[in-house]
Amino acid sequence: MSRRRVVVGMSGSTGAIYGVRLLEQLRARGDLEVHLVLSTPAKRTLVEETDYTPQQVEALADVVHDNRDIGASVASGSFRTLGMVVAPCSVKTMSALASCHSDNLIARAGDVTLKEGRPLIVMFRETPLHVGHLKQLLALAEMGAILLPPMPAFYNRPQTVLELVDHTVARVLDRLGLEQSIVPEWSGRAGTRI
Repeated sequence: MSRRRVVVGMSGSTGAIYGVRLLEQLRARGDLEVHLVLSTPAKRTLVEETDYTPQQVEALADVVHDNRDIGASVASGSFRTLGMVVAPCSVKTMSALASCHSDNLIARAGDVTLKEGRPLIVMFRETPLHVGHLKQLLALAEMGAILLPPMPAFYNRPQTVLELVDHTVARVLDRLGLEQSIVPEWSGRAGTRI
């Protein structure tokens, strides 16, 4: 393997900007081969929520796979990757991953990532949650997935929506073991005793 590979799946949940920013950060590195799988609902959500077209987002990846192609390279455990991120992850995709229901490429690639012991980072985007969601999330966590829902952090006093998004994207990069510089490491704040 000449360049390390990362798989990004984008499903139709709200929060398409998380997937876009992740792709932008991965592309900017220049040392990774980025594989992208966009679901049909993800393409619609991109248009609804952002100024990006699906074609512009696909251009951020080195390789784009059709979500219907369950025979693609990323569907095999022999295709070595650093891991996979589903950003954002809908209830449907999360449930498919939790139940090993691999009827599309995002679910199949995620299942392969788990069975090979590689990081599967799931940016589940739904609220409020009912017991069915929680049971599926627990099952996914018990299988080894990293549940990383986009939760805004305010201790760094963000000034823009992009800063909120970047904070979560930085956590994803950290979990993949990739150095990042979009959010500085927290070093504490002197004089904040209570």
